[in-house]
Amino acid sequence: MTAALADAARPATDTARDAARHPGELLAYAEVKPGQKVADLIMGGGYFTRILSAAVGQNGHVYAYQPDEFIKFQASYGENLKKVAGAYKNVTPLDASLGALDLPDGLDLVFTVQNYHDLHLTPFPKDTAQKVNAEVFKSLKKGGVYLIADHAAVAGAPLDVAQTLHRIDPANVRKEVEAAGFKYEGEIPLLKDAADDHTKSVFDPAIRGKTDQFVMKFRKP
Repeated sequence: MTAALADAARPATDTARDAARHPGELLAYAEVKPGQKVADLIMGGGYFTRILSAAVGQNGHVYAYQPDEFIKFQASYGENLKKVAGAYKNVTPLDASLGALDLPDGLDLVFTVQNYHDLHLTPFPKDTAQKVNAEVFKSLKKGGVYLIADHAAVAGAPLDVAQTLHRIDPANVRKEVEAAGFKYEGEIPLLKDAADDHTKSVFDPAIRGKTDQFVMKFRKP
């Protein structure tokens, strides 16, 4: 993991975010190891895709998924996907729509950070999260890990705060993922921030980059 974080191919804009994002500890909790097959679910700018690529090594593989809906909404999402996949030989780009997501089978890990709430954005069908979780369950090998980190909403918040605040109540995440057949293994307080009152959008300048985030680990029985 130390070598992965020290990879000279990582952009300076990525390494500058390491202190706040704690990628080493996060991937260690996700049980990332050399030789694994992992999926970066909704890879965004590729921050974790790059680290995962180096961490699993040349005998491992990373599937970087960027939803077609995101690419159509903002061209840079597609550009980031092509850029990262083109720079790392062990990264395969995936860009199907959320409703047509088809991950490879036999994965050791599906990893998603700050994006689970997006499955509940208003433009998407109400069963999007249910379908994505079912696909993740199918694609993981027995004993595989599903690691979810996201911006926390206030306890009891409705799902529509995903659209307004880009947050989600951790209890809703656990309920949905367990309903797909996963076993909840616990959480770590790695990204918690008590100063966040959970009422502002994560894009509000006053809170951006300093949100209270939960980190949950689930396992396929």
